[in-house]
Amino acid sequence: MALTDEQVTDPFGNRRQPAVPFEPVVDPAGWTAAEMAASEEWLYQFGTAEIAELQAAIAPYDRDDIDLMSLDAPDFPLPRLAASLRDIRQELLYGRGFVLFRGLPVEEMGKRATAVAFWAVSRHLSDGVFSQNKRGHVLGHVTDLGESRSNPSQRGPYSREEIPFHVDCCDIVGLLCLETPVSGGESSIVSSVTLHNEMLKRRPDLVRVAAAPYYRDRRDEVPPGMAPYYKVPIFNYHQGYFSANVEPTYIGSAHRFEACGEMTSEQKEALALSQELAREMRFDQGFSRGDMQFVNNHVIFHSRRGYVDRPDPDRKRHLLRIWLKVMDGRPLPDAFYERHGTRHTVDRPGGIVGPDTVLNAPIYRE
Repeated sequence: MALTDEQVTDPFGNRRQPAVPFEPVVDPAGWTAAEMAASEEWLYQFGTAEIAELQAAIAPYDRDDIDLMSLDAPDFPLPRLAASLRDIRQELLYGRGFVLFRGLPVEEMGKRATAVAFWAVSRHLSDGVFSQNKRGHVLGHVTDLGESRSNPSQRGPYSREEIPFHVDCCDIVGLLCLETPVSGGESSIVSSVTLHNEMLKRRPDLVRVAAAPYYRDRRDEVPPGMAPYYKVPIFNYHQGYFSANVEPTYIGSAHRFEACGEMTSEQKEALALSQELAREMRFDQGFSRGDMQFVNNHVIFHSRRGYVDRPDPDRKRHLLRIWLKVMDGRPLPDAFYERHGTRHTVDRPGGIVGPDTVLNAPIYRE
């Protein structure tokens, strides 16, 4: 079960002040793009010995009949790397909020072994995985399937379109680059802590608007017994912790439901300013083959630029994606739980399910 708010162990507590509504947030996740560009503390370069250790750990599972759902962190012994991953997990949860791993030899390992390695690292960083769609995929494939965000039954990851700054429905989202496009497709991130503080300087009135609930469209991925929409504020303050949640695509189409109605002019203005500030303050990270990026959704917004793809279907831009559950993550308000049930019925909020969802981890695109 999730830790109670009183049980949370925050190793960065001496660098954080309790978050007070509508006051500047002091948090280790409150960084600027200039600070990140001047340092590579966020970059973890795999060493030769670590790659060898990881390859040895996944070797028993590099086979066609493997079911990743049956494998957890103890199945991947990493005597050298595990200690570093424990520290990185804490940095993700309560520190800077993101990390980029570099140096995984995708070409040498092949796509199946690479997917297993991604699963192994992800499971060492987490306590569980969430479904990313109503089909139950916990290992997602981000590639152009010809979909469009303009269709309320479809989402951005399966298109070549630019995706606005947003969060995913989990504690930590992980991405691994298998193939790059001809051009574009850059990943950008921004500290939602720093963004909140900047909005507070410019438009404190809109911070208050953003701290009230926004309706969001489930885009036809509706859990049994629940409405096809839900509502969550963009800015949240709970038990002394700040968390942010923005999904312009889901917010933008919620008005198709009569019960949600149109956003007010103030809500539209606050949402637009959040995107404007994100673009202004973003930290760009390009993806090379083998890069793995992990991001804490509660303190970071992320986006992707539009891109031009390769004509060869086997070389199209292709990322693996995983949504991770972390039971000792920062305390979250009731609204996060109510997307899925209640605080009493949900151990940790996250994931997308439909009436017939069964969790599965497809190693190859379906």
